Amino acid sequence: MFNGVEKDCPSPTEKLARKESLKLQKQNYRQEKKRAAKELFSALKDPSVVIMSNWLKIRSSLKSWTKLWCALKPGVLLIYKTPKSDHWVGTILLNACKLIERPSKKDGFCFKLYHPLDKSIWAVKGPKGENVGSITQPLPSNYLIFRAASESDGRCWMDALELALSCSSLYKLTAKTGREADISMSSESSHILHLLSDRAHHVASVHFRLNDSLLLGNHHMEQDGFSDRSEREAHDEWDTTANENGGRLTEESDVDQTDESPGPQATPYVEQGTEEMAEAGEASQVETVSEENKGLIWGLLKQLRPGMDLSKVVLPTFILEPRSFLDKLSDYYYHANLLSQAVQEESAYGRIKQVLRWYLSGFYKKPKGLKKPYNPILGETFRCCWLHPQTDSCTFYIAEQVSHHPPISAFHVCNRKDGFSISGSILAKSKFYGNSLSAILDGKARLLFLNRDEEYVITMPYAHCKGILYGTMTLELGGKVTIECEKTKCFLELEFKLKPFLGGACSVNQISGKIFMGEELLATIDGHWDSEVFVHEKQSGQQETLWNPTPDVRRSRLKRQVVQIDQQGEFESERLWQHVTSAIKDRDQLRATQEKFVLEEAQRKEAKERGEKPWTPHLFHQDPVTSDWTYRHIEYEPYCTRNHSLALTKMRDSQHACCLVCQLPAVGPRALSRPCSRCNKEVKDIAQIEASITSIKKTQLDIQR
Repeated sequence: MFNGVEKDCPSPTEKLARKESLKLQKQNYRQEKKRAAKELFSALKDPSVVIMSNWLKIRSSLKSWTKLWCALKPGVLLIYKTPKSDHWVGTILLNACKLIERPSKKDGFCFKLYHPLDKSIWAVKGPKGENVGSITQPLPSNYLIFRAASESDGRCWMDALELALSCSSLYKLTAKTGREADISMSSESSHILHLLSDRAHHVASVHFRLNDSLLLGNHHMEQDGFSDRSEREAHDEWDTTANENGGRLTEESDVDQTDESPGPQATPYVEQGTEEMAEAGEASQVETVSEENKGLIWGLLKQLRPGMDLSKVVLPTFILEPRSFLDKLSDYYYHANLLSQAVQEESAYGRIKQVLRWYLSGFYKKPKGLKKPYNPILGETFRCCWLHPQTDSCTFYIAEQVSHHPPISAFHVCNRKDGFSISGSILAKSKFYGNSLSAILDGKARLLFLNRDEEYVITMPYAHCKGILYGTMTLELGGKVTIECEKTKCFLELEFKLKPFLGGACSVNQISGKIFMGEELLATIDGHWDSEVFVHEKQSGQQETLWNPTPDVRRSRLKRQVVQIDQQGEFESERLWQHVTSAIKDRDQLRATQEKFVLEEAQRKEAKERGEKPWTPHLFHQDPVTSDWTYRHIEYEPYCTRNHSLALTKMRDSQHACCLVCQLPAVGPRALSRPCSRCNKEVKDIAQIEASITSIKKTQLDIQR
């Protein structure tokens, strides 16, 4: 009896079972404790397990600043005197810390790590068992204040620390080896890999055994020939048929082809049907990642290291925007008519303001959701144009992927009738910081006003995406950009600001800047890059709205003309990626992954076969002195009606298809009404080659049946 209640007495067998169970639980407890300690020490000692590392200034107890090397690992922040990790200063345990941005009058970006109950944040020993740290200025025990060199660096450190604070078991989840790591791969993933390997074997046996050009284009033909139909059009049509003003063929030029052999034909352009555009405001820059896709992202982390360029990583298809990066670069020219107006401005100040209006017009178009365009294949091209109803002219755009490692995209834009052209190249770099990544567009665009001989050198902001692993995924633009004209001494600097840590909705997408002429400040700029932007005149004190993408402005976007997919060469973007795009639009991620793998595998095989032989782009060449990429057929002469026939629009059907030539400023005096005998011979040879390729394809299909 126990307090008047009869108590059941366990049998000896039950007692023994409980004892054994408790013994087993204690044994498992000790093993788990040892395993956790082993993983922690392994993470501390392993130099590859680093979320982020860099120099930071740390404020001492004496309120002076000391520059120390900080290495962020899952759960801890290690502080050293040098990057060699020889002189350990201390280790901060992050599991009890809080993080907050700290306002400061000094340059850079400040943040604070602290214990909310004013307890010590330091570990007793170092990663190698050190009991005493290196001698330095005394540091506070319950907090540390850090200063990064710039706001962008500070934001990256904040994101990385938030990741380490919330995911202290990151190493445990992502760095397992052996069978445990294999468990993380679902049966569906294994099935995908099996299908991809089968598809790759099929591609290798069919496409590459007979003719490399069937998928990649024949890049090894003689220089007098052309690689495929796309390149024949690019050279023959752009070099021998088109006028140079950005217009179209006249009816006379169509009729005046008396030679029996087929001459170059105009490229048929049609108006693009629907244009995908997300709603205005912050809502389109925010996206919540589904639990299913979060699992894929965790798997992706196994491939990543801090600072790694994501162009070298195979990304899951759910984060891809269904178009090429070469296509995305054309978003800046839907308001190219603003450049036509800028050329007509009388004052240099008026021209640079108008150039800024055009520059801002390229940012408000956003995809639905946070998406990344395809990384272009080496040798991939994209072309399109925009008709200008006010000036009866046309702006042409051409781009080519001229390098794969590093990934460089070269582009050229021209409207010679309206008097401007743009050339440039972009090196796309993206760096991973744990819970965030930055996409950097490294390069310059050179805008030239032909009649005035003025060149404006333009740079681009970077894109910063945070909330990849936890929280809400958000995209922002950041960094300082410049627009500079050496001839007029006009200079413009513009800063794209990231949202402050404690900022509200009004602080999203903010920009500010200044316009100078020489050393004189002419005006200041402020606003939001996706809505209103104001200019404050320094001399008069007046304020005017420089740019505001109202619904009327959005409706006034120029209509883009594109080449129909059946008229494109095999290496033009839309045709090259058509199967991946179709699968993504059908929400078939498995098929999209398969089709994307086919293209990537083909590119790797072509690079392996090419070996050490350098790749030679078809449409652009690199200046050996400046390293700038320039369109091969560029001309800087202003448009002249006496030298070039003014094009007439040829409307062919109810869909408003117009027969255009994607010529770009390539022709000049070579624009003849009739092709020469050598050109005719080349056209015949190319026609025979195409007929042979078609015959081979047909034979392959018959064999497969």
